[in-house]
Amino acid sequence: MQRIKPAINEIYHLYNRGVEKRKIFLDDNDYLRFVHDLFEFNDQNPTINLAYHIGYNKSKEVGLPKIEREPRQLLVELLIFCLMPNHFHLVVKQKVKNGITEFMRKLGTGYTNYFNKKYERVGSLFQGIFKIKHIINETHFVHLPYYIHCNPLDLIAPEWKKREFKNYHKIKQFLEFYRWSSHLDYLGKKNFPSVTQREFLLKYFGGHEQYKKDMADWLRNLNLEEIKDVTLE
Repeated sequence: MQRIKPAINEIYHLYNRGVEKRKIFLDDNDYLRFVHDLFEFNDQNPTINLAYHIGYNKSKEVGLPKIEREPRQLLVELLIFCLMPNHFHLVVKQKVKNGITEFMRKLGTGYTNYFNKKYERVGSLFQGIFKIKHIINETHFVHLPYYIHCNPLDLIAPEWKKREFKNYHKIKQFLEFYRWSSHLDYLGKKNFPSVTQREFLLKYFGGHEQYKKDMADWLRNLNLEEIKDVTLE
């Protein structure tokens, strides 16, 4: 099958995981570094300085280093992200020609170099080139953000995809304390607000409170058949 060639202003689901399904995040600093890279590498300008430690204060929102630099010129609008121990999901809108390819190249190379240096390893970290799906069906567009933001439930209640969870309050609370996704920012709780561009989806969902309500309804009435061809896992 011919690989998708992303078009400007179109929306895509991107996914990749660790080689041999290995973990790509081993501690909080690894997650923070990747979130930082989502911000730093989403720029048509060259990256000018990554030689500083960003995990020293977990309460700080990841953002610009304290150095002079040109304003970012986005390669993509990062609408949604979710990081899991051995994989990640992104939903992006391409802003410039080859924006997704360049962003993912910079992201993959930069984070792999960081990880390999930290853990004294060599070789590929990710399982080949990232997977990509074009989001053109409105049903996919409505349901996919909720699905991606619910992915962390695999860590505490893997049965959630079969709607077999017994304690809805527990899983809802877990998601509201899981830092490594854009879910909290869509709820209106500042987590990594500078990393994502949320205006488009928030307008579509009707704001923070409506997103929260619709997310709860979606989880209670889960039907993954509607998005099985774009989940990429």
